[in-house]
Amino acid sequence: MQPTIYQPFKEAKRIKIFIPYEMRDLRGCIKNMDSSFWHPHQKLWSVVNTDKNFKILQNLCGSNCKIEKDIRFTPIPSVALNQDALDALYCLEKSLVLKNYSKSSINIYKKMFTVFLAKFMTRNLKSITKEEIEGFVYELIKKSSISESYQNQLINAIKAYYEHALKMPREYYDIQRPKKSRTIPNVLSKTEVLKILQSPKNIKHRAILWTIYSSGLRISELINLRISDVHSKDGYLFIKDSKGKKDRKTILSEQLVLLLRVYYKEYKPSYWLFEGQTGGQYSTSSIRALFRKSVKLTNSNPWSTVHTLRHSFATHCIENNINVRHLQNMLGHNSPKTTEIYTKTIQINNKTITSPLDSLLKLSNLEA
Repeated sequence: MQPTIYQPFKEAKRIKIFIPYEMRDLRGCIKNMDSSFWHPHQKLWSVVNTDKNFKILQNLCGSNCKIEKDIRFTPIPSVALNQDALDALYCLEKSLVLKNYSKSSINIYKKMFTVFLAKFMTRNLKSITKEEIEGFVYELIKKSSISESYQNQLINAIKAYYEHALKMPREYYDIQRPKKSRTIPNVLSKTEVLKILQSPKNIKHRAILWTIYSSGLRISELINLRISDVHSKDGYLFIKDSKGKKDRKTILSEQLVLLLRVYYKEYKPSYWLFEGQTGGQYSTSSIRALFRKSVKLTNSNPWSTVHTLRHSFATHCIENNINVRHLQNMLGHNSPKTTEIYTKTIQINNKTITSPLDSLLKLSNLEA
């Protein structure tokens, strides 16, 4: 009977701990720690990754504690590509550019296709069968424990090469995909959102977080906002070339307009609504950094990301009885089914819904 602390990687957000079922006192102590979380599928507890928390865990677990290295997927070894493989990579890139894929998407496709080429670059790629490709993906799942997301990105890259670059029939490379998980988006409470939005003292940082939440933006949409996209008289933001190369309109908060006017007078951006210190677009890494800082300062949900603000916007709109069709248009979803996922993220507790048991007992007491 021995607890185990998993030594986290430097960039890891959490420290994971295994606690034997019999050690109830220890489990109670860790459960009472700030930011503690139970992972039912892994049967592990975790806390936020800080040196202080690691020392606290060591003290709580005592000398009987075992410390092991954390385990994540085994790195896939990189291999220098031969000329045929480089030519294939170029063909994939050219086909994606001609189809007007975004730069970030092209980079992901190339990275994933490189993994495939490392395995098959000595072969004639046209002769590789669907069964061989599925065997290759199966091998990566078993040996390197690749995630569902990684698996899908890899399949997308392979299919893009055969279908777009080689013009092979789509049905021929209909590769088996992982079963789609039905996860519910991570959402912040209204109280947490308010604390995060009020946390930055810098007016530009505050305006950035306010804009993302109040309009339900993706981080890429925020950095691509131009000054001309703010239509304060008509009360909307214009989002150009969002995901899927679509234009759309979304709500513009009245309070955000007031904040943006103060921000504009102080920073005087020239073209992009939010510009970096040396001009040009504000960077995604800077936005993520300021969000993480706000989360840490307010002791909010440590699992949240900048995109969680978009999920929270959608959920809070549903709670405020905003029409789902309007919400779909504001978020830029193709299908209402995508938007309806947020009906599952609304708060469900005994403060918002009365249990039938409470109703029955209340009725019984009245009659008595």
